[in-house]
Amino acid sequence: MIGISVMDRYLSMQMGAPFLFGVGAFSSVILAIGSLFELVRLVAESGLSPSIALQIFVLQLPGLVVYSFPMSVLLACLLAYSRLSANGEVIALRSCGVSVQRLIAPAVILSLSVSALTFVFNEAIVPAANWQARNALRSALNQENPNFQQRDILYQQYGEIVERDGQTSQGLVRIFYARQFNGREMQNVTVMDFSQGELQQIMTAKVAVWLSKASVWQFRDGVTYIINADREYNSILKFTEQNIRIPRAPLDIAQEQRNPEEMNISELSRRIELLRQAGNLQEVRKLEVRRQQKYALPFVCLVFALIGAPIGMRPQRTGTALGFGLSVLIIFGYYLLSFICGALGQTEVLPPVVAGWLPNGLCLAIGIILVQRIN
Repeated sequence: MIGISVMDRYLSMQMGAPFLFGVGAFSSVILAIGSLFELVRLVAESGLSPSIALQIFVLQLPGLVVYSFPMSVLLACLLAYSRLSANGEVIALRSCGVSVQRLIAPAVILSLSVSALTFVFNEAIVPAANWQARNALRSALNQENPNFQQRDILYQQYGEIVERDGQTSQGLVRIFYARQFNGREMQNVTVMDFSQGELQQIMTAKVAVWLSKASVWQFRDGVTYIINADREYNSILKFTEQNIRIPRAPLDIAQEQRNPEEMNISELSRRIELLRQAGNLQEVRKLEVRRQQKYALPFVCLVFALIGAPIGMRPQRTGTALGFGLSVLIIFGYYLLSFICGALGQTEVLPPVVAGWLPNGLCLAIGIILVQRIN
């Protein structure tokens, strides 16, 4: 069994304390700006109960603290390697034949570990906590803002259609439209059937309810208009109740009113697919950019480690205050670039993948160049 070398243990200890210090310092700043001030204002002006405010503050903690992880990796690398450089330990290790790549290996391992932690937080903890925090705040303030779309629910179902000549192709199968939704049932519903390639029938109903056990829609008090090949009404059929097997997607579209910060990647992908089927391409573009940013965020830890370690190894003395200030400048530059790329992605100037990963790519290139220059 290969053990951890003395150098690796020493470097890990040197980075451990600054990392924990960074988590505390950056988290305090982020929490004060992003949550605490607003909750204090709501307690003072809107009559929010202090106990509810404390509950909301605790629920918002994971979503804000997770942003401190990459920042803390950067600060830890800057301070740890600056201390080694100031004490001449970097020169001593290099004179013993230790390469720069070997010196920064513990920083890379730390960054990958924190990347995994960041991903777990963003997927398993943050979305649920943010969702509960928003609901708790809305309930405490008696805000009438339901978690569902109330009007104009439109869903376009695509699939396999059968042409008149018997051939099949992919295309629009059905259009589902509901004028209103009260959280339990759709009202004033219209369904248009294109499963044969052309408009085949139109069904209208006063109410449509999703029966979860049978996985069907039950339409009540409606009329079905059958359309023939000449696009004339062939017959008109009235019904009191009628069950039709249509996907649950219209109900999902109406109910899934969460922000990207309140969904994990799987939920966000399902939301994107539903909106794509509904034809809301502008919202699809926005959510695709956010999905790529969710993938890219954990790897910021690795990028910051490759930037912070070589900067810290330069022959100069860097105190805690200077290291903290330099970290803030690098972090501000990264997130400014990320914001600009996100905006360019949503306006279709950049593809979503490029918009999400370009800041990481540019900073990674800078980190590689810094490592080569130290060599």
